[in-house]
Order: sequence, then structure tokens, then C-alpha cells
Amino acid sequence: MSFSLHWLVKRGVTAPQGFRAASARAGIKTEGDDLALILASENASAAAVFTTNQVKAAPVLISAEHLSKGRARAIIVNAGNANCCTGARGLENARQMAALAARKVGVAPEEVLVCSTGIIGHQLPLEKIESALHNLRFPSVELNPDTETETDETNAAPETVEEQETDDDDLMAAGNVTGESVSVDEFVSESGTDTDSDIDTDEKPDESEVLDFGEGVDERVARAFMTTDLVPKFCAAQMEIGGKMVTVGGQAKGVGMIGPNMAPLALHATLLAFLTTDAKIERELLQTLLERAVARSFNSVTVDGDMSTNDTAILLASGASNVEIASHNAALFSGLLDAVCIELGKKIARDGEGATKLIEIRVKGARRESDAKTVALTIANSPLVKTAIFGKDPNWGRIAMAAGRAGVEFDAANLSFSLGQVEMFRLGEPVDFDLGAAQKVLESEEVLIALDLGEGSASWTAWTCDFSYDYVKINAEYHT
Repeated sequence: MSFSLHWLVKRGVTAPQGFRAASARAGIKTEGDDLALILASENASAAAVFTTNQVKAAPVLISAEHLSKGRARAIIVNAGNANCCTGARGLENARQMAALAARKVGVAPEEVLVCSTGIIGHQLPLEKIESALHNLRFPSVELNPDTETETDETNAAPETVEEQETDDDDLMAAGNVTGESVSVDEFVSESGTDTDSDIDTDEKPDESEVLDFGEGVDERVARAFMTTDLVPKFCAAQMEIGGKMVTVGGQAKGVGMIGPNMAPLALHATLLAFLTTDAKIERELLQTLLERAVARSFNSVTVDGDMSTNDTAILLASGASNVEIASHNAALFSGLLDAVCIELGKKIARDGEGATKLIEIRVKGARRESDAKTVALTIANSPLVKTAIFGKDPNWGRIAMAAGRAGVEFDAANLSFSLGQVEMFRLGEPVDFDLGAAQKVLESEEVLIALDLGEGSASWTAWTCDFSYDYVKINAEYHT
């Protein structure tokens, strides 16, 4: 028996049952929509993690405050203004932004989570946001009698195009899925965090094989909170759990000032991620699952290592699928959530400011996961490694240097690594390798660096991008 994960083409936060979304132009950015609203049809369980930067933007503080009850109905986000370092007025503006959204959709202000991204140090133009909300319209919907979900030509789920299978033995090894009751702590301990063996996240849906419906609501909403992003970032996937289909959708933005370290209710341009699911999950477990997914995805992505003041990841669970997630099936749902978060995280790294390549760093053979993560992110953040890859220079010395300065104890005589399939370093010494083959690896848009520390069995994967001339140009010309 195997479990399949299905990717949905051109879908995002509206793919799960019980969610709608819309965008509008407020005129804060120079062009395009710059305000988005995501709405749950019923009061949803909510979990979130925020930047651990000591300088936190007003919307981070207000959203953390509103999440105290673990429920939410809506997320409002604007682009072009971060509402950060704006004092007491900025906090009041964030509260008013929530109140304006609440009035628009008929919910309490405390049920609205607020996010902002853009230039720091400017007061939020509330009059523009109020005008945009007045003009914002959700797509017209009708009830689909087959699925009892809201659909229309912009919300209709495209054809399922890809399956990813994993053996049930793998999933049982990753967590208790036999029906035996275990606590959340036992689930976390037993299931670990290496979802690579649970759900293969490398395979993507081939969008050329399905009908192109054009730009739908998920794409428009994803575009609405882009800043220096070049492409919108959104995806959705579903899995059968307990005989019913459960869906997770997500939207994200971020290409610069990306080096997040997000944590729960901690009283990072910016990384914002909005996730939805139609699973029914109690707040405590939802928070646990989100933290695990963020650790393996967004917190393992870096563009420049700088943590933003506004980083936020939010997960809303509508329960509309009537599939209850608890300790007996949490490992299955965790694999689904992880897959969506990792895919969004890779989209962020691939679209990094000035980037020409997505770089994946896989570290194994560490004594502890924390050691593997530290080494992976140190290499991912190394300007020397990143510029060498941009220049198509298979400079193994820079990789060895970065691993060695990570602050993790290991015997250099045990270190081995490769660039793609080209072995470059074995047990502490360089090996003769085909320079042409290594350069061919670096000509690809995706580059893999795989290391073995030779110290233990723990592993971690991180993602980054190369540093090009354009990264300096973009950030030199970005003024407040």
C-alpha cells in the first residue's frame, strides 16, 4: 500500500475547502494590486510564527496579540509599506487595518491577522487601504453539488496532475499512523523532522500537461503582496487521509532580506507565508505542526542571511473536509504540510534578488540535526560559495572553508562532499575530478552540494541562491 500526494496546478490558499481570497489596488506600490484579503468561511484554528528580530514591525505585534485565542477568520496584507519603526501610531494603524478588514467581511477585529511588507519607517496610508477594501470584490461563487465547495472559473480546482508516492512503512517509521494513540510530544519525537523520506518533494506538476486557465484568484493574490519579487509564489497539494481528501494551499513572498528564524508568538525584502488547510486540527497540534514545517522549510531558506522585521508564517485550518487530524494521523498531515512549505521555500530561494540559480545544500553524517543545519546554512550564507557558483567556478576550497567555520565540531579527515554527481572531496582531501563535468553542473539552474561529515546519522537540507552583480545593483538602488 502507498500514499499519494497530489499537486494542484495554479492553486494556492483557495484550494482547500472553506477559504476565499481577493486582491485590490490601494496605490501604495507604484503599480498593480497591493492589498490582499484571505477569508475563512467559518472561525478557523490558527497558528503562526513570527520574526525573532528584536525590532518587530507593528503588524507582527498586533497579529501575535490577536492570535492569543488560537482562532482567526481573515488575513489582510499590504505591500509597499512595512509599517515598521512607526511607534505608537504604527501600532494603532495596524489595529485600524484589522478593523477595516473586519468591517468589510463582517467579523470581529480580533479575528483578523495583519501583515505588511515594503519600505520601513513610513506611516501606513490607511485612507488608501480603506478605499481599496471598499473596491475589493471576492469572485462570485456557486455551490458545487459534487464536492460541496465553492467554485467558479477563477476558483475551480485544475486537474490533478502529479502524484508522489511513499510506502506506508516509511510513514510508519516517521510517525505512528496505525491508529494507536500517542501524545503530541511522542509524535514529535517519533516522527522526527526529516520529511524527505516521507514525501518526495522534488517532483513538480508538469503545467504543460494541463489546460491553462489563465491568471486565477490565487495568482492575483500572490502578486498583490510582492515587493521586489519577480514571480508570484503559490502552490497547493492534497492527500487522502482516512478515506477523505485533505488539501493544503499556500502563498509566499520574499526575495531579499531573507534569513528567517521564525518562532511562535515571539514578544524576516521580508518573508511572508500564508497557509490554509481544510483539515480539522486543534490549535496546540496545529502550532506544533507549523513549527516543524517552518523549521524544515522557511527557516532553512536564505538569500542573504538578513532577518526581516516583518517575517510571518500563518496557518489557518477550516475543518471543512471533516477530517480530524490527531496524534494517530498527524505524521501523514505533517508530510503534506511540509511538502507545501518546502516547495514555497524553494520558490523563494529560486527568485532571490539577482539570482540565476537555486542551490540546495544537503548535509548528512552529523552528530545532531542542529549541527547539520548549522553547517548547511553556513555554506548557504557564504558569499564566497555563492559568488563562485554564479561564476561557474567549482571551487571546492570555499565549500570546505564554510563547513569548517560553522562552529560545529567534526574531524576534517572524515569530511567528503560532491557538486551534483561530481565527487570533489573525500575523507579530508580533494580528489581528481573532471573540471568540465563540474562546470556543466554549474551551468544548470539548480545546483546540488552534498556533504557527509562522517560523524553520525543526522541530516539537514537548506536552500539558497547565487550572488550575482544584480544583487548588489538591486540593493544599492533600493532606497527608503
